[in-house]
Parts: sequence; structure tokens; C-alpha cells
Amino acid sequence: MGQSSSQGARMTSPVRVIVVGAGCRGQIYSEFASIHPGRMKVVGVVDPREFARTKLQQQHKIADEDTFDDWHVVVEREKFADAVLICTPDRLHKDPAVAFAKKGYHILLEKPMATTAEDCTAIVQACTQSGVMLSVGHVLRYDPTIHKIKELIDAGVIGDVIHIQHLEPVGFYHFAHSFVRGSWRNEAESSFVLLAKSCHDIDLIHDWAGSRRCVKVSSFGSVSHFRQDSMPTGAADRCMDCSVERDCPYSARKIYLDRVKQGHTGWPVSVICPSSLPDIESVTEALRTGPYGRCVYKCDNDVCSNQVVNMEFEGGLTAAFSMVAFTEEVCKRKTTIYGSKGELSYDGHEVRVFDFLTQRSTKHKACNNTPRYFGMGGHGGADYHLMDAFISAVANNDPSLIRSGPEETLLSHLLVFEAERSRLEGRVVYCGEVKTELDD
Repeated sequence: MGQSSSQGARMTSPVRVIVVGAGCRGQIYSEFASIHPGRMKVVGVVDPREFARTKLQQQHKIADEDTFDDWHVVVEREKFADAVLICTPDRLHKDPAVAFAKKGYHILLEKPMATTAEDCTAIVQACTQSGVMLSVGHVLRYDPTIHKIKELIDAGVIGDVIHIQHLEPVGFYHFAHSFVRGSWRNEAESSFVLLAKSCHDIDLIHDWAGSRRCVKVSSFGSVSHFRQDSMPTGAADRCMDCSVERDCPYSARKIYLDRVKQGHTGWPVSVICPSSLPDIESVTEALRTGPYGRCVYKCDNDVCSNQVVNMEFEGGLTAAFSMVAFTEEVCKRKTTIYGSKGELSYDGHEVRVFDFLTQRSTKHKACNNTPRYFGMGGHGGADYHLMDAFISAVANNDPSLIRSGPEETLLSHLLVFEAERSRLEGRVVYCGEVKTELDD
């Protein structure tokens, strides 16, 4: 058994959860029950896809009568769990979140909360009025090393925070997979990329700014390179039929088929075969007929491949965020925070602080007790710690254990919507007083 938190040690029975959406995120979060069966038990699963639903059912030995293809049926039943993990597609978050909150279920909701500011607000209102806990899947808040940044800021190690510079390098093949060929490529089908991918990062900046409100924001970005006018001469509509595929870094053969031949069947390969286990035959067929085999220059993608957001907070604190697709590193954020007494830097691996008074640098390490053999290794072990906090919060009725609770997460989401409004309208947006109507 892996280590339990001190809160978990006080539990007397497992927290019962229903997984709504048995895709990648639903599978990852539900793994917590496999390593801590005394703390969490998956008692229900909802997914319209039979393969995904059955896979989770078998893994957690869920009874047939508690396996569903429609979440509406679960809401109509008498409450039979303590919490739900909502991991549906982005545009299908609001309705189940509101319905399950009204039914009295505590909720872990995958990010983003929803795809409009109005729906985000409605979710928070429903949870608040029903007295249930809401944890949003901002997993980076739970990354031990990134959390160390927050602890150092709050301890005053670098004095007053003056400026935050933050970079999200998405990764060249990750962006091609998720945002050119994949589920988040098209705003009408999912959401704009700043919300779908980078609400993590705006949330971190909002958290590091502390109690200071953002007063104005500007943003710029566009679709670069992944357009038909960048298509190489002689390229085909699909990589499997392409004569110049060998010279293309975004070749689907390289990203998927070569990985399978090397024995790698996890992400991103696992995503492209939703109805079967990935092997050479099923992946080859998926690339010949499915969306992931398309040429990256002939897709219906319209979300930004690079975007910058500039923010000014109360007291003169400024922040600059950059998201770019074309990077070697995959999601290894890089951060520099400039304070009145020192400079803090994070390279995606460790935190370093330079003290102006002593002119010395100190490296700060974080304790990471994620079980080594646990499959939830994504996001630097943060997936595990997110679940650890949520399950502890539910078991002990202690919402203070949740770092990504409703009100603050709503404010950071609203900032994301303001930033995108700035990009679309080509102007500085003055945020003004945020009206959430939570107290109405």
C-alpha cells in the first residue's frame, strides 16, 4: 500500500464514487481506488461508449445495475454514492454537475469547469446552494513542486511579488495530437485553447497573485503553421497515403504507429482506438479511417497554436503568460517570479530562489510521496495528490483540504474568459468588479 495522508488515516469506510465519463481522465482518477481500496470505492460508471464503460466496470467490479450509458438515469435513482467524478467532454460538464449537486453528491469536476462564464457560475451556485463540495481538476495546484512555489511566496521568501513570467510549452506532437487532429482542435466542438489547455496556468498565476484582483488584461494569439497554406508540396490528405510523410515531424505514423511498434500503448496511442485495445492492426486502421490519421495541414482546427496574455493586478503586480505549441518539452512549465527581496525560478523540475540580500541561491525540494508503482503518474504525480485531497475532504467533511475550490476557481475561469475577449476584440479589457451572484 502507498502512504495515506494523515486525514486518510482517520477514515472508517471508503468514499463511494461514481465515475461519469470513463475516458482517459476518468480512468486515471478512478485508479486511486485500486491503490487505496480502504479509502475509495468506485460503485458506478456512466459512459455511452460500451468499450470504455465495460473496461472500467471490470476493473472495479461494478455491478451491472450500477453501469449506465446516460447520467440522467443515475440522477433519477436514489442517491447511492458520496461523490461523482465528472470527466465528460468540456461542453458536457454543466448539466451533470448541476444535477448531481442538487442530488447531494460532492463533485470532482475535470477542468475547465464549463465552456461559458454563465455555465461556470451556474455550477458554483448549484454546489453552494446544495452544500456540496466542489473540486475542480486544476491538478497543477497539487503538484508538490509547484505547490512549493506558493508556500515560498506566502512565507515572504522573495518579498512582495512584483512580476510573474510563466511559459507553457505544449509540445509539438502533443499539440498536433490534441489541438490539431484531436478533441480540442475546434472551438465549436470543445472550447478555445486558453480555456481547454491553459486555464491551469491562468489559475496558477491567479493563485500566486494572492488576494490581489486582476484589473486589466490583454491577449494576442493565432493559428500558426497548422494551416493549408503551410502544406508541403506533394502531401496527401492522410499520412498513410503521403509520399512526403517521412520528412514531416507531425507524421501520424511517427506519433502513433512507431510508438506501438516499440511497445508503447499508453497516451497518446490509447486515445485513437476508443473501441479496442491499441495494437499495430487497430492503430493502422484508425490512421487510415479516423481523425488522427489526417494531415495536420488539412484538419478543421481553429484554436490558437500560440498565445500571450498580459495581466495587471491590484498594487501594480504584472504577469505575462505565453502558450506555444512548437516546443521540445511537453507541458513542463517554466516560471520566473520577481519579488522585492529575491527572484524565484522554476524550470519544470526544481525551484531555485536567489536572495538579493545574501546574493546566494537556494534550491528548494518538495516532498513527493506518490506511490512509485501507481499508474497516476501524470502531471508530476499531481493527479494522485488531487484525488488524495478530494477523497480526504469528502471523508472528513473538510473542504479546506481542496486547493481548487469553487469561488476561487470561478474567479480564475472568469479571468480566462476576459483574456480571450481581449484577443477577439483586439483591445485591453478592464476587468472591473467581478459579479458572480454567489450570494443571491
